[in-house]
Amino acid sequence: MKKKWVSFVGVILFMLLITACSSGKESDSSNQTASNGASDSSKEVKLTFFNTSAEVNSVFEDLFKKYHELHPEVTIELIPTPIGGAQLEKFQSLLASGNPATIANLDAGTILQYKDKFLNLDSEKSKYEGLTKPGAVEGALLDGQFLGVPWTAQGYGLLYNKRVVEEAIGGTFDPKSIQTRDDLEAVFKKVEAAGKSPVMIHGADWSLGAHYLGLTYSLQSNNVDDNRKFVEDLEKGTASLADNAAFNGLMDTFDLLKKYNARSKDPLVADYNKDSADFAKGETAFYFMGDWTWAVIGTLEGRDQEFGIVPVPISNNPGDYGNTQVAYSEPKLFAIDNSGSTEAQQAAAKAFIEWVVTSDEGQEAIVGQMGLALPYKDVKVKGTNILSDAVNQYVDGGKVLNISVINYLPQDYWAKTGASMQKYLVDVIDRKGLMDEVQAYWGTQAGK
Repeated sequence: MKKKWVSFVGVILFMLLITACSSGKESDSSNQTASNGASDSSKEVKLTFFNTSAEVNSVFEDLFKKYHELHPEVTIELIPTPIGGAQLEKFQSLLASGNPATIANLDAGTILQYKDKFLNLDSEKSKYEGLTKPGAVEGALLDGQFLGVPWTAQGYGLLYNKRVVEEAIGGTFDPKSIQTRDDLEAVFKKVEAAGKSPVMIHGADWSLGAHYLGLTYSLQSNNVDDNRKFVEDLEKGTASLADNAAFNGLMDTFDLLKKYNARSKDPLVADYNKDSADFAKGETAFYFMGDWTWAVIGTLEGRDQEFGIVPVPISNNPGDYGNTQVAYSEPKLFAIDNSGSTEAQQAAAKAFIEWVVTSDEGQEAIVGQMGLALPYKDVKVKGTNILSDAVNQYVDGGKVLNISVINYLPQDYWAKTGASMQKYLVDVIDRKGLMDEVQAYWGTQAGK
């Protein structure tokens, strides 16, 4: 497969976090400057920071100022970006002008696309393997190289409203009790009998194409190279969805979700705020979505207080890969420029990044202020995102679905196949029609 990129998480941020903050300037260095061999404290170093998480620009600016107070020799200037597609164009223009940012907060797929422009961080790999949770560094590798330090983590599956589910089943709900499709339907039936809608399907193309159908490419194996090979075979026409167990199992479960969908009368309205609010306030028991929806749920008045997550079961065999694993990824990485930065800048950048993910100040900014989850072992700050906490239980137990194949998929895969999923959702096409359209899409990618 040729080098491709995608940022479905960028789409999520665009849909969910429509709050851009101001641009910035200021400073940076690290508590570990000496141990990391950063810069001589007598020499001033200026770094620039390209940020694609535009909704938290001001939080990063405050971090730069704090770091400058601790390390006066290091100054960090923010290069802000707008939310949406113009981010890539701005990044490309900086490269073309010969003035690249020292540090870039980018989607993994973009780093992969421009991997020759970034510093290989293999010398830092063992250190971050010790700092991060199991699988975090492995999931961040791009073509086997450690080109970016993970700093955020997101997971998705079937969120559940604990009160609604427990009222329906008449007792305590154990999420581990759902390991098969039949287990899931049994709970759906009880919820329906209690007068509630069992499940919410958000009808947007990014949710259907990237998150749901996109599981197909990750369910083939827990090895990203095997999954990449499967996508290559789809492109070449040597793999068929028709006889693929993971795809058909996933779609059998989707048929179940369709049957009990709270939005069955108008499934394509796709009002994200309303869907999230209705779930949070108990109008439906389950919601196919990710922990990022806490940005909406967490601010609601009159919402329920306890939520969790279960994986999307794809068969009636509990041992099948995916039935007990939650989809999980590190959507953003910190990468260091290797095309125009000096060794002193690179050393200072390494030190700053380590400070951000390990210091009290950095963790408070990421977890406490940004509301994100850090894929690190020693996180001292307690966040308010209940859904991230629920995902972390699967992470800590090694029960995650490796979805890093998405870093290698083409930019438009979620929109094109998401449109086909929308047709399937409203019964414009049947299973064969869906397979034909998805196979045809991958056929257009052959040789690119």
